[in-house]
Amino acid sequence: MAPSAPRTRDAAALCMKQIALDNQGRTIRRLRAQLATERRGLATTKKELEDTQVALEASHKVIAGLTEIGLSMSKKIEKMKVKKQQVKANHVECHQKFQARIHEAEDSMQAQHLIIEALVEKKDSLLQTIQGLQEANNVPGPFDDEWEEEPEEQPEEEEIEDILLGEGEIDDE
Repeated sequence: MAPSAPRTRDAAALCMKQIALDNQGRTIRRLRAQLATERRGLATTKKELEDTQVALEASHKVIAGLTEIGLSMSKKIEKMKVKKQQVKANHVECHQKFQARIHEAEDSMQAQHLIIEALVEKKDSLLQTIQGLQEANNVPGPFDDEWEEEPEEQPEEEEIEDILLGEGEIDDE
């Protein structure tokens, strides 16, 4: 039995090595499958990252464009505010000028009214003086309260002949 024992041991050792190799082969296949799965996952993740990068760059472009539009609108708004202030200032200035003209016109009207009152008083005074002189001289005066109005002459209206319109003439009526 001695000669078969080493064979059995060698066979058992070979069998154990075969089992170990088989186990290692399965482990290697399993690890290769996991590696392939991980590579596919990484490829998908890489593709997603590239898509995200493209989308992010597009977003940055949109944000830059919107920022530019916003700045442009801000400038326009500032210009409009300045213009509105100028218009308001012009309106106030015009209003003040019109107020000044109105006050000048009112002052002028009051002065004219005072002049008219003074002239009326002067006229009354002159009429009283004239009447006093006429009474003192017993002369009937041309200035009595009853004025005779002369009838106004109305010009005779000239008759306008109706002229018939021919073809191509324009009627201005």
